[in-house]
Amino acid sequence: MLAILGGLGAAAAWAVSILCSSRSSRMIEPMAVVAWIMLVGLVITGPLAAATGVPSNLHGAPLAWLTLAAVGNVAGLIVNYAALRIGQVSLVAPIVSTEGAIAALISVFAGQSLGVAVGVTLLVIAAGVGLASVPSPDVAVHEAARHPAAAALAMLAALSFGASLYATGRAGAELPASWVVLSARLVGVVALALPLALAGRLRLTSRAVPLVIASGVCEVAGFYSYTLGSRHGLAIAAVLSSQFAVIALAVSYVLFGERLSRVQLAGVGCVIVGVAALSALRA
Repeated sequence: MLAILGGLGAAAAWAVSILCSSRSSRMIEPMAVVAWIMLVGLVITGPLAAATGVPSNLHGAPLAWLTLAAVGNVAGLIVNYAALRIGQVSLVAPIVSTEGAIAALISVFAGQSLGVAVGVTLLVIAAGVGLASVPSPDVAVHEAARHPAAAALAMLAALSFGASLYATGRAGAELPASWVVLSARLVGVVALALPLALAGRLRLTSRAVPLVIASGVCEVAGFYSYTLGSRHGLAIAAVLSSQFAVIALAVSYVLFGERLSRVQLAGVGCVIVGVAALSALRA
């Protein structure tokens, strides 16, 4: 039950984050969006991690998993927001949501058995990504040209996030949640925010301020929820956390008026159904 609650809690938080980022990434450059989100997260997680003290086992395998989780998360966010800058939430979010399936697949290769049903479900998800990536014949030429690029960036983000989710689960099993969540924020600030600030590229408009703050808070909340859930079932928490796509898809339809073609909707449907089926199979 805790794995399910942790995964669903992360899904809700990350849905809000991706919706806010879909707007802010069109106001300022994606790398600046990630940098500000990392800064907001560091302000939240820094004191919490300091209060728990430095873990005695912060070395060896736990440190390696923590580093992979952090780097994968930051890289995934950069690519994800680049996709949102040129693509629709209703396209990008479902493709990125395959991160949970990727994390579950990694856990299978790491020692868990892969049944026929799980293999078929993963193929359905892959087919869905392919269908969702087909440009609609009704859109303008310049929008159609951006569609495959947005889909490709979203898939790269999913791969990065999938590796990060798996590493987060492994690190969270041995380290305090506060340090697991802090790691990505620390890497993001040192490797991204500081260089951008020194180069004079860490810009932020007044309209983007509430959006990056909301994204930063929700990213932290989502990772706390996922880290706690993954301790009771990594694959289950990973796949359920990716259900943020269902929430983001519904909200983007209502708030942003985004529309997809029938082929694209079929692809998105395959992804959502496949991820849901995978969560049931792994439960």
